[in-house]
Amino acid sequence: METPNPTVNPSSIVDILTLRYDTSIQPNLPKKSWEDFVPIDKPPSITSIETSICDEIESNLQSHNFKDVSIALSGGVDSTLVLSLLRKTNPDLKINAISIKFANSVDETPTAAKIAERFEAEHNIIQLENYLSELPKAISIIKLPFWDLHWYYVVKKSQTMSKILISGDGGDELFAGYTFRYKKFLSLTSENSSPHEKVKAYLECHERDRVPDQENIFNQKCQFSWNYIYSILLPFFDNDLSRLEQVYLADYNGKLLYNFNPINSRITDHFKMNQLAPLLNNELLTTATHIPTKYKYDVNNEIGKLPLRTILEKNNASSLITKEKLGFNVNTINLWKLHGHDLCKEFLDDSRIVKDGWINNDWIQKHIDNSDLDVKYVNKFLGILAFEIWYRLFITKEMSSNTTLD
Repeated sequence: METPNPTVNPSSIVDILTLRYDTSIQPNLPKKSWEDFVPIDKPPSITSIETSICDEIESNLQSHNFKDVSIALSGGVDSTLVLSLLRKTNPDLKINAISIKFANSVDETPTAAKIAERFEAEHNIIQLENYLSELPKAISIIKLPFWDLHWYYVVKKSQTMSKILISGDGGDELFAGYTFRYKKFLSLTSENSSPHEKVKAYLECHERDRVPDQENIFNQKCQFSWNYIYSILLPFFDNDLSRLEQVYLADYNGKLLYNFNPINSRITDHFKMNQLAPLLNNELLTTATHIPTKYKYDVNNEIGKLPLRTILEKNNASSLITKEKLGFNVNTINLWKLHGHDLCKEFLDDSRIVKDGWINNDWIQKHIDNSDLDVKYVNKFLGILAFEIWYRLFITKEMSSNTTLD
């Protein structure tokens, strides 16, 4: 579906630069209420979970008669699991596994290469020297001011090899994968914490998404208010669920619903690709949210996604993955030093979003030349850079989507 050219929505700008998602987007996935996360106290059927993933893969491949496929392979639990079941159900299928090697970041491609070899997939590595190089093109496609758009590069590569791109999206939200967040949230709250206190703690657990002087970023046009931000999250923490179940509910109704899934869909649609996320099949969307925490997350050892790990073990693939969370992650501090700072200086010194009253120039000037800038501020500057580029593409219409930032 074609997305119309956007206009400036103050609440969207506040959402994106504070929560890293936009609640005005029409989501592709169903919204979930707290009743959808009430645990059903019985062990999950590992066989049923595996079967539902396999059935989703099979029905999609057969209906389109795909002879070869691409899969985004980070080397983590979700993408490894999906690849293992893709090969299990399709022994003769040509599989193109795609990984990204970011410059000056932790290189996860050797792990991914071993996994690809284990499941007889052809491994393709995208080497990204400047992660921000094609940001104008990516923003022109999604029509939203986001900067963290690795999916653009994955889809651009995969569409040269097949007509479908498969991913492990949804594993973190449905099967308790954000273990670092759970530990911190439990340490900041108690069973007696008020819903408002839990909202504040939840925001603290996303510490890279905002800065201590967050409210000073915006000019009056944006109408920033912490109470508005709290009001978005409050329903997820004002109910009868346990504290961790409330976090699962907020996570599902956050970046998955209003960032990852819709943005990825817009990119795959642009490249005329089919997108398949087998973990987000209708059956698991209904049943996985009811799995009790004890069957998803080992609190003592801080290991999540227990059912998915069990399926990997069952298919002799558990040794391929680590207990740590993996994903496509660029080192933002190094990105800032190599490219981000210069680009922000170039675009924000004569900023249209400052001139037109959306962003506060005093905040920019206070922090932009800090030689030891915290990662929170780096992320925020990259978010403001994305807003500036989006503004020049769609509002002032002075920038071409084909501009590269090298």
